[in-house]
Order: sequence, then C-alpha cells, then structure tokens
Amino acid sequence: MASGALAVHDLSVSYGKAVQALRRVTLEVPEGAVTAVLGANGAGKTTLLRAISGTLSFHRGSVDEGTITLGDRPLNGLRPAAVVAAGVVQVPEGRRVFGRLSVEENLKAGALGAPDRSGTATSRERVLELFPVLAERAKQRAGLLSGGEQQMLAIGRALMARPKVLLLDEPTLGLAPLMAERISETIIEINRQGTSVLLIEQNAALALELATTAHVLEVGAVTLHGDAAELADSDEVRRRYLGMTHEDDAVRLERPPTLEKWTA
Repeated sequence: MASGALAVHDLSVSYGKAVQALRRVTLEVPEGAVTAVLGANGAGKTTLLRAISGTLSFHRGSVDEGTITLGDRPLNGLRPAAVVAAGVVQVPEGRRVFGRLSVEENLKAGALGAPDRSGTATSRERVLELFPVLAERAKQRAGLLSGGEQQMLAIGRALMARPKVLLLDEPTLGLAPLMAERISETIIEINRQGTSVLLIEQNAALALELATTAHVLEVGAVTLHGDAAELADSDEVRRRYLGMTHEDDAVRLERPPTLEKWTA
C-alpha cells in the first residue's frame, strides 16, 4: 500500500449494538486518487465517513471489527482532532459552516486542525484561489452566504488543515446545476494539486465521472467495485443508479423523434 493511501479493511459498524450499519467493508483510496462510494439512502455511506473521521461515538455508533489506516498509521480509536492532525478531514453533508462567524473566522477555525501553523498563509492563498468569492465575502457572516458559497466555505475550511485525504459527503446535494458543476470542477482541481478524495455522492453519473475507482454499497456491504469508467458502462450500475441500460440507448437511437415524443 502506498504511504499516503487510506485503507479500510473488513470494517463492521453498529449503532447501539442492535443495528448493523456496515458489514466487513473493504476499500482503498490510493494516494493522489479520487475514490467514489455509491449507494441509496441508508446504504451506510455516511456511516463509513463517520467511522473514518472518528465521529461515530457522537451518533452512538461503534466499530465492531476491522481496521482503518492512513499509510502505516492506524486511525482506529483516534479522536476526531487526531484524525484531522493525521491528515484526514471530512466535509459533512449539509454545508455545516459556523453561521455566526465570518468567512475569515471560519477559515481560521479550519487551520486549527493543521499539524502546524507554518503553512496557514499558504493554505489560505490556496483556498482563495480555488474560491475567489470567499475573498470578496471575507468579512461577511457565513450564515448569510448562498448555499453554493457555504459549500465552498465548508470545503475551503477543510483544506485549511492541509489534508492528505479529503472526505466529501454529498458535496453537490441541493445545489443548482451550474453551482454543482463548479464544485465538481473544484474537486478535480483539489485532486490535481495532490489531495486524495473519498467522495460520497448520490449523483452516480457525476461521481463516476470524477472518480478513478468506485464502490457500490448496499445495506452496509460492498456489492460492486472497480474502475469507475467500467462501472459506469456496466448494465447493472446503469440500471440501478443511472436509470438506463445499453438497450435503452439503442432504443433511443432507433426510435424516430416523433414516436419518442408520444411514447415518453
């Protein structure tokens, strides 16, 4: 395994010792890659991120078995702050910024998780290059930003800790198409700059376009995994998550436009 790879091996998680949310999940985020996890609501995607980030106990969850490592370093049992210091930072679903604090104060808060403060100015420059609008809104309270701007701030705040691996939970959820496209382009750029990404995204088409490899979670277990482009081309994934198959494509090509209009 590469020195910067995030690896989850045979991970099982339960809530209250009664509800098993993950069952022997194994996956890897190679150094410098984007790995996507697909699945319906309740499949266990968010639980997976909670286990990696060390926040399961906040939700009365616990790891029953399995290991989580970043390179050679075990992450099991670490407090969330220690996981961040190790180089793994999560951007939760729902754009959870500090609404009463300014944009600048949110970014400063993110820098508190960095392993040292020597790179804070460089991190801030990087964030503002990725999201110029945050420089324009630096003194504005975060709660007054638009939904898309809040998502930018949430990602920017996470980047202030200089993560090796960024965990993204539904980063485009609820955003207008143009803003979702902007966030997607930024994810590509963040990865191009050297940060690995574990992407949880309900928009399967988008996730498979951004990722190198992908895993499909169903009822807490990995049922499919492999090269993202190959999964996007498989009939099973296209039927379950993209709403089409290759046969559907053939029908669209063969069907005259007027017939498609009346049979849609």
